[in-house]
Amino acid sequence: MPESLFSRPNDEPLAARVRPQTLDDFAGQEHLLAPGRILRRIIDSDNIPSLIFWGPPGVGKTTLASIIARRTHAHFINFSAVTSGIKEIREVMKQADANRNFGERTILFVDEIHRFNKAQQDAFLPFVEKGSIILIGATTENPSFEINSALLSRCKVFVLKPLTPEDITGLLRRALAFLEEKVSVSDDILKSIAAFANGDARSALSLLEMMAANSDSGTITPEVLEMCTSRKSLLYDKDGEEHYNMISALHKSMRNSDPDAAVYWLARMLEAGEDPLYIARRVVRFASEDVGLAEPGALSMAIAAYQACHFLGMPECSVHLTQAVIHMSVAPKSNAVDLAYMSAKNDALGTLAEPVPLNIRNAPTRLMRDLGYGKGYEYAHDYDERVTAMECLPESLQGHEYYRPSEQGSESSYKKRLEMIKKWKAEHRSKV
Repeated sequence: MPESLFSRPNDEPLAARVRPQTLDDFAGQEHLLAPGRILRRIIDSDNIPSLIFWGPPGVGKTTLASIIARRTHAHFINFSAVTSGIKEIREVMKQADANRNFGERTILFVDEIHRFNKAQQDAFLPFVEKGSIILIGATTENPSFEINSALLSRCKVFVLKPLTPEDITGLLRRALAFLEEKVSVSDDILKSIAAFANGDARSALSLLEMMAANSDSGTITPEVLEMCTSRKSLLYDKDGEEHYNMISALHKSMRNSDPDAAVYWLARMLEAGEDPLYIARRVVRFASEDVGLAEPGALSMAIAAYQACHFLGMPECSVHLTQAVIHMSVAPKSNAVDLAYMSAKNDALGTLAEPVPLNIRNAPTRLMRDLGYGKGYEYAHDYDERVTAMECLPESLQGHEYYRPSEQGSESSYKKRLEMIKKWKAEHRSKV
């Protein structure tokens, strides 16, 4: 951007001023950019294929693109999915075709490519296929869900990881030289900034710049840190991958009988704005999938927590969810109910044409009774034991066992009861 009468040399944000110009200055991503690694070799050789950079905010996706722009001999076009539409895409493609006719490659960098809809993404496809453009896309969303499969299949996906606190601390030390006002800051505070940033270099640099601007004494103190970080910024997208990672962490912590971890992941989701009813529904599922009849009251508690969330909402319902999550964590565990259904489901899918045995069919009409519907049915309440030796499974499945109770909690009593029932039936069937 050209200088204006009113512009100042340091009007750019600190993150822009500190942005690395070379791979040697780049922070993090050693798994891709260390000497000999594949992305490093691709960039060094200027033999760039179509790429997708996938990673959370502030890990260097756009910076990598700018480094490629400086090093490549191709024509480099920077394109934003936020401000561009089909018309702009067509204009760029026309320019790329013209460059190709003169033997010049065109690299098109599309920031936030996931914001393009299907039609916009399809507009790139023929030009990628015929080599008019080399596409580099940057996205914070899982490409498998957000990028058309045909376009994705023609791109190499590189996954960028959140920066480590050490990566960010080193970047912050380098950034101190770029501050407009010189400030001093302790290593402990730099480490605190790095922890707050949660792997996001841009967030860390913005925070450092804010703290420097609010430091009257030329020293960034713990008080300034507290003032500028009133609450921790959490990496969380309720519609994206992290949403599923968090609920998975909660579910697996409860399954592993770890109430501390379970409450932590619950708090992470609620404080990041997750819908408490979504969490409550997952706890209801957990009550039967992972606790089941080992503690039959778990389902009642889960449903009660759901109702409390519905009545109260956040923040009041957080305590009810916490109670339910702790209960699920410390309850005895059994997945026998879930396994019973999954096993029966497999047989059901393979025997969908298997008729219901005549003896347990409904017979509301005379014709049905004449055809034998209900013939041989034994009404359990007519017998002292409240059970009969009658077969209820189709003939081809008789003898199959789906529910196999564990010895956990209350389910041990179900197991004993079931063993008695099966023994009684076996004895009485042998007498028939």
